[in-house]
Amino acid sequence: MEPVYRTIIGLARTVFFVQGLKFDVTGAENIPAQGGAVITINHTGYMDFTYAGLPARTPKRYIRFMAKKEVFDNPISGPIMRVLRHIPVDRGAGADSYKAAVDYLRRGELVGVYPEATISRSFEIKEFKSGAARMAVEAGVPIIPMTIWGAQRVWTKGHPKRLGRTNTPISIAVGKPIFPPAEADEKAVAELTETVRATMQDMLLGLQKDYPHEPGAYWVPARLGGGAPTREEADAMDAAEAKAKAEARAARRAAETGDADA
Repeated sequence: MEPVYRTIIGLARTVFFVQGLKFDVTGAENIPAQGGAVITINHTGYMDFTYAGLPARTPKRYIRFMAKKEVFDNPISGPIMRVLRHIPVDRGAGADSYKAAVDYLRRGELVGVYPEATISRSFEIKEFKSGAARMAVEAGVPIIPMTIWGAQRVWTKGHPKRLGRTNTPISIAVGKPIFPPAEADEKAVAELTETVRATMQDMLLGLQKDYPHEPGAYWVPARLGGGAPTREEADAMDAAEAKAKAEARAARRAAETGDADA
């Protein structure tokens, strides 16, 4: 029993109801009723982790999400993330968060991972990092692929929040477990990563097939006639943003060093 997590989910469901969000969930039965598993989720918006936890409630499970350290440092969200036992990811010390995730998996927990690492501005599936596959191999647990469509309409990178009553439809699909090999070299990990990505790509196309898309809308992929950037354009935007952040960090370090020398 986890009264705090259960209470938070109850509050979230109330918010979803007030917002008029309409959920269509398929495949929830693929989440194991017990034992560890890596839940891989596509990343299109800031709120999609709150929706990803809904299918896990069918077998009465909770997901421990891996989230960037800054969320834990926030005075409001930090205490909540810690009491729910989510996993902070410090990109400067990734080994610690990886070890924590593997420990959780070995203890029978569900660990939520975003293999794309960052929000996809194009809303297409990006290239995957290999961490999810490595965790599954090391802990000896399956990977459960999950795709969400519509979350980007609520709140996504570069666009205003739409947290009022929008009656937004959100589709969620949970795929069948993908079991890793007992032991895996770099090639096997890469193949497992690509298998998960290809599976989630197919699942996403399935969700998009019957979803009502508004021509030219910012939340609709360019491939479907929307205003979102293409994969190539989005990758260029991500690269430019990463470069700017790296330069800012370097400037801060230089300023701090200068102050220390003074």
